[in-house]
Amino acid sequence: MLKIEQLSKVYKGGKKAVDDMNLEIERGEFVAFIGTSGSGKTTAMRMINRMIEPTSGTIYLDGEDLAKKNPVALRRSIGYVIQQIGLMPHMTIRENITLVPKLLKWTKEKKDQTAERLIELVNLPQNYLDLYPLQLSGGQQQRIGVLRALAANQDIILMDEPFGALDPITRDTLQDLMKDLQQRLGKTVIFVTHDMDEAIKLADRICIMHNGQVIQFDTPDNILSNPANEFVREFIGSHRLIQEKPSAKIVDDVMIKPITITSEKSINDAIRLMVKKRVDTLFVVDGQNHLRGYIDVESLTAARHTTTSISEAMEKDVFYVQNGTKLQDSVRRILKRNLKNIPVVDEEKRLVGLVTRANIVDMVYDTIWGDEDTENDGNSNNQEQQTGADEQQN
Repeated sequence: MLKIEQLSKVYKGGKKAVDDMNLEIERGEFVAFIGTSGSGKTTAMRMINRMIEPTSGTIYLDGEDLAKKNPVALRRSIGYVIQQIGLMPHMTIRENITLVPKLLKWTKEKKDQTAERLIELVNLPQNYLDLYPLQLSGGQQQRIGVLRALAANQDIILMDEPFGALDPITRDTLQDLMKDLQQRLGKTVIFVTHDMDEAIKLADRICIMHNGQVIQFDTPDNILSNPANEFVREFIGSHRLIQEKPSAKIVDDVMIKPITITSEKSINDAIRLMVKKRVDTLFVVDGQNHLRGYIDVESLTAARHTTTSISEAMEKDVFYVQNGTKLQDSVRRILKRNLKNIPVVDEEKRLVGLVTRANIVDMVYDTIWGDEDTENDGNSNNQEQQTGADEQQN
């Protein structure tokens, strides 16, 4: 899809910001540009939409030389997201999402359809489209900011450290959201970051740059297991090489069956089910087993005197992963977010399993201490961890 040939940018005084870059990026790939300060990663990305003009070399998009395109038309066909993807406070959520489509002179019907379709992807109700940013929580505003980057349906989206200024939990949440939407919508994303953990988590391939040159361009697993040279090894960090050592295990290998309830059931029904199954969390699903939220002992205790409805008492903002996700990625999220479990869903967001701290205890130890040399007798993940209640969801 995108082919970069012998691309260079030389500034006055002879400084080479980018030096003979050669890359091919496939359609639907998530590629991270990373490197030390001044490595040329942002310059390289900005030459793709001609915000910076190359000194030499060629960039092809589907075989077409981008230097021959009108630069304004080119920039409108390529999404560009900078740091702090904040919303326009005087515009409604609908207007914020469709800001670029408006510049592209889409019809009102097409803009409305796009806004309505996208807001469903982040599990927010359509009536939020007519609210203003200040009427949403900070996390909801950030989700809308991500949607705005995707609304114009451009083939390529350039992102320049969009999550760099956020707190760790919000950043982690938006990383998950961006990766999920990118995969579902099939977008090609080129993402500049200075954070190796972020690149490993998000990217299909990582481009490591230094002094304007591409040092290594490969998958995260290949880079972590086979650094190209000592610079890459030091840039990754020896601790990360141990902790991020590729594992064949995925969440499907260890997930258990969650206890579920439908939203039309009552609070008393939920309490009886918790007592019967000896669990402290129930996952709320619809008739087709789509994950809608969860309800736990704390929320039940608070809600039982104010409502009889599970749909009113449940927490709708539930963190989940898709089946096929690497188990080690989920372990890091459990530790970072201090979660006791993570539901697993399929491509249609149907609940298919549950990963708990109890059934990944050995990997938690490895992630904390990186003790890859310790022999694992293989029994920990298969044996009964404690009681049936502990094994299920506690």
